[in-house]
Amino acid sequence: MTSVATLQPDPAPIVACTVSRDVQNFEILIDDMESELGEAWGDLSFDDAAIFLDQPDSATLEFIAVAVDAADEGDLSRISAVIRAAKARRVRVILVASEISPMALHQLMRLGADDFVPYPLPEGALHDAVERIRKPEPTAATPVPVAPEAAPVEDGAGPAPSFKAKGDRQGVLLPVHGMAGGTGSSTFATNLAWELATVAKTGGPRVCLLDLDFQYGSIATYLDLPRKEAIFEVLTDPGAQDSDSLLKSLQTYNDKLYVFTAPADMLPLDIISGEDLGRLIDLLLANFDFVVIDMPSTVVSWTEAVLTRSHVYFGLLDLDLRSAQNILRFVRALKAEALPFEKLRYVLNRAPRFTDLSAKSRVKRMAESLDIDIEVQLPDGGAQVTQANDHGLPLAESAAKNPLRKELQKLAKSLYDLNKAAASARS
Repeated sequence: MTSVATLQPDPAPIVACTVSRDVQNFEILIDDMESELGEAWGDLSFDDAAIFLDQPDSATLEFIAVAVDAADEGDLSRISAVIRAAKARRVRVILVASEISPMALHQLMRLGADDFVPYPLPEGALHDAVERIRKPEPTAATPVPVAPEAAPVEDGAGPAPSFKAKGDRQGVLLPVHGMAGGTGSSTFATNLAWELATVAKTGGPRVCLLDLDFQYGSIATYLDLPRKEAIFEVLTDPGAQDSDSLLKSLQTYNDKLYVFTAPADMLPLDIISGEDLGRLIDLLLANFDFVVIDMPSTVVSWTEAVLTRSHVYFGLLDLDLRSAQNILRFVRALKAEALPFEKLRYVLNRAPRFTDLSAKSRVKRMAESLDIDIEVQLPDGGAQVTQANDHGLPLAESAAKNPLRKELQKLAKSLYDLNKAAASARS
């Protein structure tokens, strides 16, 4: 006769554990772990994790999710020991961080954390991280000898700038800020930077394009460039950067445009302070004629550092209510902090055609109600814009006769001529 005991199913093996000081401080993480793994996960304190990883039961672990917040920064040695123990047993580590300093985050990532997600967790972020760490690691290829004089280049990476940092320039800073999601600010920044870099056939300006959207930046995609590991080093240890090391983190697109991409992993927007970012921007302005920045749509602690250094701060908007409301909020916030809101120059993307009189009257009413001047109106580039972005090409390279490209070319020429005239006046 079969005993009752044999009818009980064996408990599912534990394939993951959260490791934290108190998991109740991370309620969203609990919900996401249950959604992802059902009952096949457990929870451990930092002390218990170090003991459990030495037990045979830990052999079924795929990963641990180490959750830390600002209160844990004084106890990094204990957390570091857990990460080291996990890596020694080939257990993957996902770091879940809430409001910890950039230096603490840098230290934990350097210990070998395989992935990072910010807390509160964005929707689907834990699932994506688990999918990434479950991918099989690439088989190591036979190393190819590198000539002593040649610097190793990451696969697919554009060459680093070949010029030496001399600090002999007085660059113009042109940030681009989308007033709402989907306004086309990254497309605008990418193509404006390329038009500036190619505005003159010979002796043109030296142009740098920075992607400061550390979480969803798409400049690397739009120019088909890899996201170099050096970007993470710059953002997590900005104090160690000088002009030469900062230039080495850049990539060259078609030997004319110098690009600082977003990092490979999603990082908190406040990973760098305003003071440190301002110093990095100053180094770039001393070595480039134009520095174009693709800003996140979110206002962060270092937005002030960018705004105060900018010569023109482009605000991209659509002809809709959300853009109008966000402009009001943005200007109100700048005025409250006594920041130079007058540097804002508004650019209407997907502007109505000349023959669409009713839509053009809406543009006029929108500007009057917001008490702003919409100085640039860009036509809708249509499907060619999406195709160019998906193929990693500027519009000038894939659809030179596109109406949007022609307007951006005119804008770049006017900016170049103004800067040239100002330089002549200074000399």
